Amino acid sequence: MVLIPAGEFMMGGKSAQADPDELPRRVVKVDAFWIDATEVTNKEFSKFVAATNYKTVAERDIDWDEMVKNLPPGTQKPDDAMLAAGSLVFRPTEGPVNLQYAAQWWQWTIGADWQHPEGPESNIIDRMDYPVVHIAWEDAAAYAEWAGKRLPTEAEWEWAAMGGLEDPKYPWGNTPIEEATSVANFWQGAFPYDNTEADGFFGAAPVKSFPTNGYGLYEMAGNVWEWTSDKYHYQAYQIGKTKELNKNPSGPDQSFDPQEPNMPKRSMRGGSFLCNESYCSGYRVARRMKSSEDSGFNHTGFRCVKDIE
Repeated sequence: MVLIPAGEFMMGGKSAQADPDELPRRVVKVDAFWIDATEVTNKEFSKFVAATNYKTVAERDIDWDEMVKNLPPGTQKPDDAMLAAGSLVFRPTEGPVNLQYAAQWWQWTIGADWQHPEGPESNIIDRMDYPVVHIAWEDAAAYAEWAGKRLPTEAEWEWAAMGGLEDPKYPWGNTPIEEATSVANFWQGAFPYDNTEADGFFGAAPVKSFPTNGYGLYEMAGNVWEWTSDKYHYQAYQIGKTKELNKNPSGPDQSFDPQEPNMPKRSMRGGSFLCNESYCSGYRVARRMKSSEDSGFNHTGFRCVKDIE
């Protein structure tokens, strides 16, 4: 782990690309803390599973009675075969598509989980140093507790990602994204059908494949999205603005996403190998993403933090 010093900074959108949920900016102060230098790897997660016999959300059949509680009223139950254990796997489209509809490149795949990232025929035998994926929020929280750690708050994550720089747009600074293929793993080319792989990878990369930021942290931009402890609320920063100085903010008490008002969500940070300027620009230090606690994808992982004792 790496020790991150205490500090005070302006949290929130740092450019014209800022989404409404990154605003308004406000002053935040965080105490010093430890954070994993890399995203949690398959090797590290394997130790957790071996010690606890833990079964991830993606490895469990779906309980429709529980799932439907968070879906819009009247949602029809799918065929029972579709409720078998599985997860969402990225599949490139054949050509340009409307980027408002992510379902065009995500495929529900029975048998996809952390040990089978692309589906039941795949494995991680030669990928033990890759970040573990298909991790739901509750999986990440369970690992963190077992390891004697916790998930970072959004404020801690953003402060760590800045790497000691003065209000940078990216973990590496302000070098434009088109000149940054050597510093992060993201989608180059036309998303979601033509990846030029200028950074050397189509999918996730082994941890420590790219240079660290100023604090010595690897892959704080791209590679895989990282869960935080904060509940997602699209007006979280407006709520937090009520305090002149937010010290160690831990997010709102309630989750709310107007796009899916019935679905409680948690925040993710850092972007993934799928991020592109035309789609999500998730590699920005202030960029927020959200998903339900029980969801996993083959571009979703995490890293942990620990309080100073």
